[in-house]
Amino acid sequence: MKTTAEIRQSFLDFFHTKGHQIVESSSLVPENDPTLLFTNAGMNQFKDVFLGMDKRPYSRATTAQRCVRAGGKHNDLENVGYTARHHTFFEMLGNFSFGDYFKKDAIHFGWEYLTSPRWLGLPKEKLWVTVYETDDEAYNIWNKEVGVPAERIVRIGDNKGAPYASDNFWQMGDTGPCGPCTEIFYDHGEHIWGGPPGSPEEDGDRYIEIWNIVFMQFNRQADGTMEPLPKPSVDTGMGLERISAVLQHVNSNYEIDIFQKLIAKVAELTGEKDLTNKSLRVVADHIRSCAYLIADGVIPSNEGRGYVLRRIIRRAVRHGNLLGAKEAFFYKLVPTLIEAMASAGIQVKEKQANVEKLLRLEEEQFARTLERGLTLLDEALNQVKDNELSGKVAFKLYDTYGFPFDLTADVCRERNITIDEAGFEREMEAQRLRAQSASQFGMDYNNVIRMDGVTVFEGYTESETLAKVTALFCEGKPVERVEAGQSAVIILDNTPFYAESGGQIGDAGRLDGQDFAFEVEDTQKYGRVFGHIGKVTIGSLAIGQLVNAVVDVERRHRTSLNHSATHLLHAALRQVLGTHVVQKGSLVSDVALRFDFAHPEAITKEQLIEIERVVNQQIRANHVIQTEIMDLEAAKAKGAMALFGEKYADQVRVLTMGDFSIELCGGIHAKRTGDIGLCKVIAETAIAAGVRRIEAITGENAITWLQEQQALLAQSAELLKSDVNSIVDKINQQQEKLKKTEKELLSLKEKVAVQAGSDLAKNAININGVSVIIQQLNGVDSKSLRVMVDDLKNQLGSAVIAFASVIEGKVNLIVGVSNDLTAKVKAGELVNVLAQEVGGKGGGRPDMAMAGGTQVEKVSQALLVGSEWLKANL
Repeated sequence: MKTTAEIRQSFLDFFHTKGHQIVESSSLVPENDPTLLFTNAGMNQFKDVFLGMDKRPYSRATTAQRCVRAGGKHNDLENVGYTARHHTFFEMLGNFSFGDYFKKDAIHFGWEYLTSPRWLGLPKEKLWVTVYETDDEAYNIWNKEVGVPAERIVRIGDNKGAPYASDNFWQMGDTGPCGPCTEIFYDHGEHIWGGPPGSPEEDGDRYIEIWNIVFMQFNRQADGTMEPLPKPSVDTGMGLERISAVLQHVNSNYEIDIFQKLIAKVAELTGEKDLTNKSLRVVADHIRSCAYLIADGVIPSNEGRGYVLRRIIRRAVRHGNLLGAKEAFFYKLVPTLIEAMASAGIQVKEKQANVEKLLRLEEEQFARTLERGLTLLDEALNQVKDNELSGKVAFKLYDTYGFPFDLTADVCRERNITIDEAGFEREMEAQRLRAQSASQFGMDYNNVIRMDGVTVFEGYTESETLAKVTALFCEGKPVERVEAGQSAVIILDNTPFYAESGGQIGDAGRLDGQDFAFEVEDTQKYGRVFGHIGKVTIGSLAIGQLVNAVVDVERRHRTSLNHSATHLLHAALRQVLGTHVVQKGSLVSDVALRFDFAHPEAITKEQLIEIERVVNQQIRANHVIQTEIMDLEAAKAKGAMALFGEKYADQVRVLTMGDFSIELCGGIHAKRTGDIGLCKVIAETAIAAGVRRIEAITGENAITWLQEQQALLAQSAELLKSDVNSIVDKINQQQEKLKKTEKELLSLKEKVAVQAGSDLAKNAININGVSVIIQQLNGVDSKSLRVMVDDLKNQLGSAVIAFASVIEGKVNLIVGVSNDLTAKVKAGELVNVLAQEVGGKGGGRPDMAMAGGTQVEKVSQALLVGSEWLKANL
């Protein structure tokens, strides 16, 4: 029996023998793709290649791609653990052709790998095939060349209610590359219920899709027109877990070797004896997605990817609790996961300590959330009407507080209360619609500059070169000429302009020529060509003309200093805070640098000082900033770190600063670290849960900033009638004086309040034999109100006192009740009666309670309502 690890490797080996480049799995966080929450298919990392915006040094590729489907458009979360094949995390085996081979080779490759005794050796009679209804070419290849009988080939038409809306027609979006599919199904046998694809019983588990080949042969326009692509391509996918189930002779993915190891460990940690318990499956699946997401830099939070990760962790922990877990257990599965995933577990092993730490912290936090949720649920159930909890309340507990719906249902059952499940589902559906409308899957992939050419970049050594215009674009459309006043994108055959990449902004400058001038405001990459973005200021410019391309060297120099300082800052952060620090993004401009990184807590003042000290120490060391071009694997072996969001070819540029920093980087840098002069951190903040941001400046900007700070200090010292060196002592003296003055003022206020209270005692009224004071007092703060109430209770002995004070446009309410009357009247009840009238709420002890409100104009009405309430309750 082949193990899952052996199947993964054999797939890659097979396609390598067919001339395919083995490409590593990309991150679960899609690179520079705002349309995807997570990587959910093998083709994601090649999207720009299929769109014609990128070109690789190979035309055939094969991958074992890690994928997650647990949020956004592709969300299988609620099914996971309860069906045989749904997962949040799975591996997609793929082979790809970029304008190389097409239908014939793709079909023959798939069939050979599946059926050849040298490879998987599946029985041919067990395999069924589907094709798009009108794809006669694919049908004939299967039937006449491969030899699949006609009765085992199923044509699938537009079965989803619109033209080309079919299980066997794939499209990237509403526009862009698309084409028919052909799928291979495996028949598990008649002992399992289900029918072949296209039949009424196709949803059964007997016939399982194991292979899907997409033939990208059309470009769909916004009007629905299908234009043939000049270079048809192939995108193939096969689920590793599904094919492993077939080869290991089990019907459920959860019975394959990887899951059996994980399920056994979950059972051991929770004490569960029944290995068929669905909760075991849930936890075993979820540790895979959670561990790999954290390893790829996702951190639990309340938004975006972090929110989805938090939901998966909490679902796993909830099922662990159902299994009997008495303490944090989820993070203890990580070592077993690494072992079970074999060679594919290296990604998690490298980040194991951080993965375990974040999982443990999240599980402990969720334990507190459960406690809070139970309190909120208890409050909600006490206010239930008609013995039914509303769907909105159940959804709020689930969505806002992360309180599982099934736990809400359990508690309700214990109290014989039903839940408006239909209302809950309406809220859930509304949330799904909001998520879908917020996504960007509606992008028009045709409204993108695409070119097959290459711009040679000469900016590492040159700031001015002679170049030829190879293309012109206005508003995304190709044109032959641009005139004065027009904005345009100009493509050159070679350029000294750096195109925005790796966080560094694109260069600015100018393009000059005979009788024309073009002001370059920005430079961007479009595939492998560089686009110079700006406006024609003089004359006109046409394709084929020669231009003198001149970079704004001062702007670039300032930018290069900030970029080099960013590398030093990254290394300093890892040295001071720990190697768990992972870059989450950066922005390097001519003005400042911004660096985002993963770190679970705020940086202390002492740590920040040390980070800045280390960076400037390396600047003073004046290291030569060296660059080398080497193989990617050699660079990794040397210890080079790859930067967030970057794609790297086989040959990479390695940037070294002494023995302090070594990273892969294609940006523009200073010649020596000493050129930076000075790096000054000006801000450190949190931008998301577990993600911090540092902002800093360098060179002349840093010196100017320090001079401005010095001027502010001097101005402050002058106002305090002090010198700069004594300013702290002077401020402390002023604060002591202020505290003394405030104390004296408070004492005076309390004396006034006591006197006012004595006067008010004379105005007490009698309600049912009880002394009551209920009045409006304007301009009295809450502390003085408390003093007055306590004093009046002492004077009167037995009384109910209620005051409303309007101060700075807000209503302050206070109620005091002497201890002998709290059985009849509770201060909290009366203060809420008053608060409801002025648009507020509050609470407190039976003998003292406070509240606030905003509707000043209703204070008199509130006091009248309070008097009537007292008459009814005393």
